[in-house]
Amino acid sequence: MQRCFVLHLSKELAPGNVSFPQFFLLAALDQKEVLTMSAIAQKMGHTTAAASGLVDRLENLGYVVRSSAREDRRKVMVCITEKGTALVRRIREEMVGNLMKVMTHLTPAEQKAWLQIYTKIYNYCQSKETPEPTMPSRSKSRRALLTPRRFENGTR
Repeated sequence: MQRCFVLHLSKELAPGNVSFPQFFLLAALDQKEVLTMSAIAQKMGHTTAAASGLVDRLENLGYVVRSSAREDRRKVMVCITEKGTALVRRIREEMVGNLMKVMTHLTPAEQKAWLQIYTKIYNYCQSKETPEPTMPSRSKSRRALLTPRRFENGTR
């Protein structure tokens, strides 16, 4: 139901520019700034291989960058780009605007009931999320902890 709701509300998602799982990941990265590949796989309910494919597509679109952690170069970190952040904000604004349009079709009592139900669902979902491990803070930005990965052909 949520997927249908989001797909119909967002012009950006509906034409297939960004899939719902891609948007979900971008929104998570927008909140956390940096996530490990294993944390992404866990959050998405995918294997690390499937999560890697999802990140590949977002990286090709310029919405995320993949880097190695400085403290352990085997650890792959994913960071949202300014372009990715702008996309998340634009989609959220569009979704809020569309939701406001939907709410105009409800009576005040229905709006209140919807808000109460949505709040209960939101609180339930928040209580089920496992806290992400925190990274050591060596600087103001976690992005500073990343080292760009170079592949054998010299690309990032």
